[in-house]
Amino acid sequence: MNGETAAGIFRHGTEILLVRRGDPSSNRWDAVLARSDDADERSVRRRLVSAVGVDTATFVRSADPIEIENGGIERTVRPYLFECDVRESTFDESIAAHEWVQPPAMLDRETVPGLWRVYRSIAPSVRTVRADTEHGAGFVSLRALEVLRDRAAAAAVTHSGYGSVATTARDLRRARPSMRVIETRIDRVMASAEGTVASVRDRAMAACTAAVRADEAAAERAASILGDRVLTLSRSGTVRSALEAARPDSVFVAESRPAREGVSVAEQLAETGIEVTLLVDAAMEGLIARGSIDTVLTGADAVLEDGSVVNKIGTRTAMRAGIAAGIDTYAVCSRDKVVPGMEFDPEFGASVAVYEGEVDLAVHNPTFERVPPTAVSGIVSEDGIHSPADVRSVAREHASYRGWDE
Repeated sequence: MNGETAAGIFRHGTEILLVRRGDPSSNRWDAVLARSDDADERSVRRRLVSAVGVDTATFVRSADPIEIENGGIERTVRPYLFECDVRESTFDESIAAHEWVQPPAMLDRETVPGLWRVYRSIAPSVRTVRADTEHGAGFVSLRALEVLRDRAAAAAVTHSGYGSVATTARDLRRARPSMRVIETRIDRVMASAEGTVASVRDRAMAACTAAVRADEAAAERAASILGDRVLTLSRSGTVRSALEAARPDSVFVAESRPAREGVSVAEQLAETGIEVTLLVDAAMEGLIARGSIDTVLTGADAVLEDGSVVNKIGTRTAMRAGIAAGIDTYAVCSRDKVVPGMEFDPEFGASVAVYEGEVDLAVHNPTFERVPPTAVSGIVSEDGIHSPADVRSVAREHASYRGWDE
């Protein structure tokens, strides 16, 4: 890595951090930079995070080095993308100003040469949306909105046609059939746009902001109705925010095999001082039956028009056990996750995630399942608590957005 400069793109929600250095010879906006020298990649990442002064920045990915010319001088920049839970940052005196913005804003500002290229090299893409098996539908749908937003912003600068942006929208709609909130959010942007790339860009930027606020509001509503002992599973950013706000006496988190994403959720909650118990998935029903749980709270990858909840495998077991025990079972999600129809894709995981032996065995590894409305006490969104019967009109509204592509 000798001779390279590391450029850190720090993302919170759908915005990134830009900084302006105190050097009076330059008032251009830039990414966070760190010396690479001969340091290994882990050391470079630590330098970037240290330069921002945040404790909760998670490394996402890096990209190949980029050659950038500035005033006849070439420099090599290697981009790194980080996810931040908070915006609070601490800089030294070399940074004169900083601001969180949606990335297309850099196209209207005076920035250092090549900053847009640096960002685009590690920005979400149709490929990363399709390949993300670690996060829930809410998170992935935000990334899909970013892809459409950035594609439209680039097209507005290069004067590319609307058709190329529409093609990206169609690719995103097909990227994750099980996460139908992506369809709803992409369709709404395209249906409300005026057939120009600039309009798609502006609508997508507004949709990004609205989606983040919807998740925050849904989490706040869920936090207000939780009992003292809450059971959850898998990974949902909205569920985690609700639990951190409510701070119940104890939280039980199922590990969520085979990916075991519940483990990281349990760790993150415990680090905030909440009493957390991590349990194997098969123990959920017994724990609920013994009266150890007051509320089952899960996320939702989709809510079908009859009020059924589609979520990570294991949700059905937890919610049915909750209803049988006479406790509340809630799914928390944004309103956009209500989708038309009754179809869903279980999206099967890799066989090797369950069995890597040499015996010829068939493996059944569905990622998602449908929870019937009879097992759901309520669906919590930014608009309030809905009964399963309440969602049909929302589903019809979302179906109307599909007309843009007819």
